[in-house]
Amino acid sequence: MMEKDVIISIKGTQTTEDDSDVYELVTNGTYSFSDSSCEFTYMESELTGLEGTKTTFRIDKDQVMLTREGNFNSQMVFEKGKKHYFLYETPYGSATMGVDTHKFKSGLGEHGGNLELSYAVDIDNVILGKNNFEINIREA
Repeated sequence: MMEKDVIISIKGTQTTEDDSDVYELVTNGTYSFSDSSCEFTYMESELTGLEGTKTTFRIDKDQVMLTREGNFNSQMVFEKGKKHYFLYETPYGSATMGVDTHKFKSGLGEHGGNLELSYAVDIDNVILGKNNFEINIREA
């Protein structure tokens, strides 16, 4: 897989019972693509509250794996119609959380493209919030 420099635009929406937050992040990253999967990586910023953390998305045919390494560590698997559990580690402590994916739509190809993810996150079956990611990747 050849790695290329890309510009990654992320629009994130987080909805809780009381509130809805929207953030947009445009950052530099790397992207690689093969017939069976693709992967992109970027550094988080102060804007996302995860400064000092490297985020990697790996997209296969049926699932997306999001890995964070640094100040915040986690590995989340998004697979439509299936619930996955993950350990979320922060400087303040750890928690086991569940992620339930409602929508996973990938239009990623050799030169980038779009990825859309919609999911709910919970602890002990208590939903913390619903999240939506719209991600666009284009060559730098």
